[in-house]
Amino acid sequence: MGSEAVRPVVVGVDGSRSTPATVDLAVAEAIRHRAPLRIVHVWPGRYTGVFKGRTAVPTPADAKRLLEVTARRAELAAPDLPITTELREGGAANVLAQCSEEAELLVVGHRDNPFTRPSWGSTAAYLAHHSASPLLVNRGVAHDGPVVVASSARRSGSATLGYAFTEAALRGSRLVAVHMWARPGGADGAVPVVRAGGYAAERGEAAHRLREALERWSGQFPDVPVEQLLVSDLDLPYTIERASVRSRLLVAGIGETGRFSELLYGSVGPVPVGLRSSTCPALLVPAGWPVHPDGGHARVGARFS
Repeated sequence: MGSEAVRPVVVGVDGSRSTPATVDLAVAEAIRHRAPLRIVHVWPGRYTGVFKGRTAVPTPADAKRLLEVTARRAELAAPDLPITTELREGGAANVLAQCSEEAELLVVGHRDNPFTRPSWGSTAAYLAHHSASPLLVNRGVAHDGPVVVASSARRSGSATLGYAFTEAALRGSRLVAVHMWARPGGADGAVPVVRAGGYAAERGEAAHRLREALERWSGQFPDVPVEQLLVSDLDLPYTIERASVRSRLLVAGIGETGRFSELLYGSVGPVPVGLRSSTCPALLVPAGWPVHPDGGHARVGARFS
């Protein structure tokens, strides 16, 4: 390791069936970002499958075994990757939120069965609003499609766009920027007045805002092909579902509000038969998270060899 402090990629493991895939994803991200890996478990966990203990109630020995098994898996996948483990006590959501304060990236898993239980679960949903670092949720295998980013076309969403451009560059992928467009209504909730040609003008203004938001980053990432997609607020849920089964990665902003992220983690009911395919990982970026195009994400310091 170099002399500079390096923010690690932190992965939270709980012993569920998705744990091995989540660790594999975190290893790949640590290599991609050239950062060390820290495996964190908040005791007690679920301990299902190969991680299940011999007693009905999980013990600290089960927690230590889980960390040993997952660390060994990571070491086999990346022998040169610096790996540490950490056993914590408390509420998983709060502890992982604390870990995110010193992380380059926080990686967590989805529920055991995303087909019958499509929502993320309470821990991931809490982190979607409170993680201090970018949050990557493992929801399945990435596809061969593009990186898809939800753009608000506002200055506050610049970090999300910059991070998405960097991720697309790291993956050698094209980028699709999705902007949700809604007709402006009255402050009192009245139906907006429709005038001749008004629809086209309002949609044109939305397209202009999206182009302006993309111009800054397109100049810094000239090798990343960019496609623009305007969707209405009524079409956004369907767009997210289709992007989930066709994309490499979904990127959105993180914060106390945000319809895109809420639609990602708040799905209810079973997944329609036609969409029962592995959904790609979702990445949520805090407002203001700095990005350096020449050196990857800004929080990476020294590199490991």
